[in-house]
This record gives sequence, C-alpha cells and structure tokens, in this order.
Amino acid sequence: MITDFKEIEHSALELDKKRRAELAKRLIKSLDEEIDSDIEQAWIDEVARRKEEIKSGKVSPLSGEEVHKEARKILKK
Repeated sequence: MITDFKEIEHSALELDKKRRAELAKRLIKSLDEEIDSDIEQAWIDEVARRKEEIKSGKVSPLSGEEVHKEARKILKK
C-alpha cells in the first residue's frame, strides 16, 4: 500500500486527465462529508433570524436581478 504523500501525489499525477478529475471529485466529496454541528446550527439560527426579519417587515427581500444590479453599481464606483 502506498502511504507516503509524495508517492501518492506522483501516482495521481500519472493518471490520465479523466481519472485525475474523478479522483479530485472524490477527494473533495470526502472533505464535504464532514458536518460540523456547530456550523450547521449557526446556519440554522441565521436562516431563522433572517426569516423573522422578513416576516416582521424589518427587511424586504430583493430579487437576484436587483442584487446583481446593485452590485454592478457598487463595482463601477
């Protein structure tokens, strides 16, 4: 079994483009599988807070088109 990082890297770089892409996809997926429960809860809390702000009328949602229009204005400054 290959255990040294350099050996793994060397072997991976010898693969054809399609196989390297598949390997990269699998490696990235393996990183995304870990869910940090604190971060997950923070996002749930943030969504609840934003939802309440919209329901109460404190803020008004914007369409994606409006957001892009405003972003273009800001970037032109």
